Amino acid sequence: MSQQTVAVIGSGGREHAIIKAIKKSPLVSKIYCLPGNGGIAADAECVSIGVMETQKIVDFCKEKAIDFVIVAPDDPLAAGTVDALNEAGFKCFGPKKNAAIIESSKSFSKDLMKKYNIPTAAYEVFTESAKAIEYLKTQEMPIVIKADGLALGKGVIIAETLDEAIEAVKEMMDGGKFGASGAKVVIEEFMTGPEVSVLSFTDGNVVIPMISSMDHKRAHDNDEGLNTGGMGTVAPNPYYTEDVAKECMEKIFLPTIKAMNTEGRTFKGCLYFGLMITPKGPKVVEYNCRFGDPETQVVLPLLESDLFKIMVATADGTLANTEVKFSDKSACCVIYATKGYPEKYEKGLPMELPETDADSYIYVAGAKKAEDGSLLSNGGRVLGVTAVADSLKEAIDKAYALTKKVKFDGGFYRNDIGARALKALK
Repeated sequence: MSQQTVAVIGSGGREHAIIKAIKKSPLVSKIYCLPGNGGIAADAECVSIGVMETQKIVDFCKEKAIDFVIVAPDDPLAAGTVDALNEAGFKCFGPKKNAAIIESSKSFSKDLMKKYNIPTAAYEVFTESAKAIEYLKTQEMPIVIKADGLALGKGVIIAETLDEAIEAVKEMMDGGKFGASGAKVVIEEFMTGPEVSVLSFTDGNVVIPMISSMDHKRAHDNDEGLNTGGMGTVAPNPYYTEDVAKECMEKIFLPTIKAMNTEGRTFKGCLYFGLMITPKGPKVVEYNCRFGDPETQVVLPLLESDLFKIMVATADGTLANTEVKFSDKSACCVIYATKGYPEKYEKGLPMELPETDADSYIYVAGAKKAEDGSLLSNGGRVLGVTAVADSLKEAIDKAYALTKKVKFDGGFYRNDIGARALKALK
């Protein structure tokens, strides 16, 4: 394969992690990021085209004779950006629209699991709030209420009481809390057990799981505060043992890929399995049609093989013959967010980043460049501070040591990322 010019669609920490990883490939000569951000600009040429500006993306790829496109976020995947690029003759990493539905419609994915006996929580789907409320009155609490469509990872409410559950349904279905995404809701049983995130590469024929990880969704220490897009991650996840991995491959991963093929919705790209290890074995909490954020920020630093080669193989259907090797080290990512996140927060706050060594990374998720070239905050989650080490304890200590060197007065981070994982290891 000759050297390739690559376009990465997206603007967050996940995209920065992907760019830093493919930059190591001798096959990659030039990387553009659409639209990118002030921190990504250090590693790729940023172009101010939005992720949903499909025609502009296609035109840009033609103009620059792009060889390969990586579509990273959920919205453009669900909208059919890969389809548009494929039709224009571009090779892509990422699923087509009819496969991305596995994330963009919770009711689709739940019905798929029911049809193909893939273990998941019992559920019902509703399009009318009155019927949803009647159903809630017959169920045990706590219960889980999910907006059917994409809601930036925030469309899930765990209601402890019937009153909370009814309020959540009214807010989603009648109050328009998540717009069109909440017009249909999925109500499902509350499962218990440790959660595990497993990203996987698939070309529609084989599925190769990456290192497992553990996300921390709540905004504050001790899992308090509101749900966020993720405040930090560690990898590997100690609850994901070899036996669990084997069971997941047999009962969840392969059956999902086969089910999508049977439905005429062949999935190529990164399929994310959000799992819960329940007393009755592993079950699917959710699927994502792309790399998770911030899971990507701990998984990719552990990848020893050439990420770009793997991505091309998923598009070509040659994944079975491609090396996918991970190191046996551990990684920890601490998210530095703006005070007030996930609710109201300021933008344009100054920050300074410390130097990193070969085993540490600062992924920039939400920042812009000031006129003098310095970085200013431009989002809720601003940085992903990641470190790799021989043990999980060392990786956590190293990530926090680096986090403390960041100068960002307007920010906050959790102090207990990985604490639960360390407890599990004992």
